[in-house]
Amino acid sequence: MFVGIPPRQRRRIPWATPLLFASLWLAYITAAVLAPAGRIAATLDWGVLTGGLDSAAAWQQAFQDGSVLRLVSGLFLHADWIHLLGNLIFLLIFGLPAERTMGGRRFLLLFLLGGAVANLAAVLAIGAPDRVIIGASGAVSAVIGAYLALFPGARLGFVLPLGLFLQFVRVPAFLMIGLWALLQLLFAYSGPAFGTVAWPAHIAGFVFGILFALLTRAAITRRLRQSRGY
Repeated sequence: MFVGIPPRQRRRIPWATPLLFASLWLAYITAAVLAPAGRIAATLDWGVLTGGLDSAAAWQQAFQDGSVLRLVSGLFLHADWIHLLGNLIFLLIFGLPAERTMGGRRFLLLFLLGGAVANLAAVLAIGAPDRVIIGASGAVSAVIGAYLALFPGARLGFVLPLGLFLQFVRVPAFLMIGLWALLQLLFAYSGPAFGTVAWPAHIAGFVFGILFALLTRAAITRRLRQSRGY
């Protein structure tokens, strides 16, 4: 007599989201301990500068001198802790479930490539030279876009303090995305004093995340089947 044993699902611990979380914090702390002049210098050295990458010659020069890497390095610079905290919160909320579904390497590619594309969109949209774009908002926007594509009807659970009691509630994910957009609007007026809030980066990152999730949907499905032993 043979007894069928259901396939055992292999649980993978997310690593890319914690790695990015720690890297963003470490980069901010490293810059925070510098003198004001040093922080400005670091921002100019590693932030994304506008007024370039609009021609083949500019791209060739950027690859030759390595400045094209600013599209990624600028993701890890933040003007203040409020600017950083907003990105970290939404990275955890949307990044952990997205990574569990698509895998750590694919999620890391989403964050870095989506952030680079978002910064490039901001550079081309702003046009004016000698402005600096910093922050992981474009990359986080890509994560949020991928999350919506992967879980269009998702609801998120929260514990809200209601007087003397704590109430667990579940809200549609799009409400959290609306809150994220509101925080970005506040950053435009209260933060960062040095640099610019690059709305084109947010839009480009969000669209990139949706397309990335849709284009890799077949590979993600195969990964989920393999993890379940099918």
